[in-house]
Amino acid sequence: MQPLAFITGASSGIGQALAWRYHQAGWRLALVARRRDEMEQWARQRGIPEADWRAYGADVGDIDSIVAAAQDCMARQGVPDVVIANAGFSIGVDTAVREDLDVIARIYAVNNVGMAATFHAFIEPMRRRRSGRLVGIASVGGIRGMPGHGGYCASKAAVISYCESLRGELRGTGVRVVTIAPGYVDTPLTRGNRYPMPFLMQPPEFAERAFRAIAAGRSYRVIPWQMGVVAKLLRVLPDALFDRLLAGRPRKHRGG
Repeated sequence: MQPLAFITGASSGIGQALAWRYHQAGWRLALVARRRDEMEQWARQRGIPEADWRAYGADVGDIDSIVAAAQDCMARQGVPDVVIANAGFSIGVDTAVREDLDVIARIYAVNNVGMAATFHAFIEPMRRRRSGRLVGIASVGGIRGMPGHGGYCASKAAVISYCESLRGELRGTGVRVVTIAPGYVDTPLTRGNRYPMPFLMQPPEFAERAFRAIAAGRSYRVIPWQMGVVAKLLRVLPDALFDRLLAGRPRKHRGG
């Protein structure tokens, strides 16, 4: 039987590009997002055979919702070979504004707790089978904190640490944990950014590189590699120099 990829955030952007790349490679798809109708419409417009995909409506920020989608997937399609926790969102915040504390809580609920909830139902079945890949989509934004972007940067730093922890827990079980840290990709999440986005990639190009890194079972990969170099340089910059470098940089738009 064709292998199965379970992909959250599959209604647009990176998630949709990954779904198409896996389809091109002959995989079956479990497409997960809140906008189920949009995923179904996309799959049919692309001409993907009905037997090769199913769409599951779920809110990754709601633990019971995403766990139910995972269980439904296993009942209908079997245990996936690859699970990609891609769903997430990015928005600017100002800690001095009370409403933005609720925004930060929602970011963590989706980007962090939602990732753990996405993986949760699959861990024991993958352990028993002694194979599988759990893929966390992080970001180079998790390497250092950017002004006005505290919620997102902190959440993606947590993704990197969480996946590293999970990788150690599953060592020797046959289940691999892969962390993918995208740089800037041209998606609805980035098009409103008010600052330069070096090495901007198109979603299909990103999906191709991510597909290859996941297939190779890489533990951690920054895509594109040029942003990996930038991220390493930023990491070793002294704080005073880093702060000076970002002084006056336009901030991410806040909600509303």
